[in-house]
This record gives sequence, structure tokens and C-alpha cells, in this order.
Amino acid sequence: MNKAKIFVVDDEEDILDLVEYNLQKEGYRVSRFTSGEDILNKTQHDPPDLILLDLMLPGLDGMEVCRILKRNPNLASIPIIMLTAKGEESDIVTGLEMGADDYIPKPFSPKVLVARVRTVLRRQSKNNLSDQEVLHVFNMKIHPGRHEVLVDDYNIELTYTEFRLLHFLAQRPGWVFTRYQIVDALKGEDYPVTERSVDVQIVGLRKKLGKAGKNIETVRGVGYRFKEEK
Repeated sequence: MNKAKIFVVDDEEDILDLVEYNLQKEGYRVSRFTSGEDILNKTQHDPPDLILLDLMLPGLDGMEVCRILKRNPNLASIPIIMLTAKGEESDIVTGLEMGADDYIPKPFSPKVLVARVRTVLRRQSKNNLSDQEVLHVFNMKIHPGRHEVLVDDYNIELTYTEFRLLHFLAQRPGWVFTRYQIVDALKGEDYPVTERSVDVQIVGLRKKLGKAGKNIETVRGVGYRFKEEK
């Protein structure tokens, strides 16, 4: 079975060398690019399984590349991991809201890089998960049809919004969601959810879940994620 095809975009040759070496060592097929224009042109004709995208590119920057790809219905499903410099929290938030799947701050460990790539590709293969499928995560069972959450077989009483919030996060363990993404996912049911109220809902949800509430992690400056089982 062929390993995934990965496009790496960065204008620093040493970064490209590092990424290419470590991904190829894991058996991935790697193509490298130094500009946004080149990656877009190649992706139109030969789409990869995943793109590692530096945000700080000359000319067409990584953010614009991400925007263009996610607006194209034929390419929008390609997972994108952003490579970011430290302190670019606003760019990270913007990129995630634009549809990027994850981010890796520079400098990064090759082991972390490979683990993140493996995780995103694994998630992509599971994206057919039904919204009504019962989720089993850690010691928790989430049953959408019954609107039921069990922790160690003990029923946890949640409000409608708390349940939807938990289910939304738990469907994609390891994914980081901004407050805006969470609001966007929960709205539409005539229930007032705002970016500020997301924090309040998270606090209440953690409290009700007890020790299991630690599985909902805060990603400082970005948002929240559900812890991934190792």
C-alpha cells in the first residue's frame, strides 16, 4: 500500500530539507515547493493527500493559498497543516477558521511533525463518521440519538448546548477549534451562543464531567480541543 503524498511549501531550504528527510524516512511521498503560486498550480492538476504550508511566503502568502484551496470544492477536502512562527496567534486563529486542520509552531521537533502528519491523515480517513454514531472516547460514551453522555457508565445530565458542544469536540479528537468555529457549529437551533458564552459553556461542561472534563483542553490564544487517545 502506497503511503500518502504530501506537498511541503516553505521558502527556507533548510526547513524543506528537514521536513522532506523525516517524512520520506516514514515512507511518505514528498514534493517540495517554495512559493504559493507553484503549489496552487501543481495541486490543480495533481492533488496531494496533505499539504504542509508555511504562512510566511514571498508573493502569495500561505494564508491566501489556504483561502484559495478551501474555496475550491474540488480541493477543499485536502487537509492543511500550517507551519507558523512563534507568536502568530492571530494568524493561527485566522487559518483555522479558514479551514486549516492543524498548525505546528516553528521551531519544531521532527518527531512532533511526523506525529501531527500521521494524526491528520488518520482523521481524514475517518471523516465519514456519522453524526449519529455512538462515540466511545476514554471512559466516556456519547449517544447523539439518546442525547446521553455516560462517564464510567454513570449518566451525566447536560443542557442541550453543553451536549452539542461536547459532541462537536469529541467527534474530532486532537483538532483545535476556535471559539468562532464552535459558535458556527452550534448556532441555528434558536439558542443564543456567542464567542464569550463558549468559555462559560466549557467551564460548566468540565465541572459536570468531573475528572473526564480534563479531556477538554484549552489551547491558549486559539480555542479548545478534545484530547486525543494515544
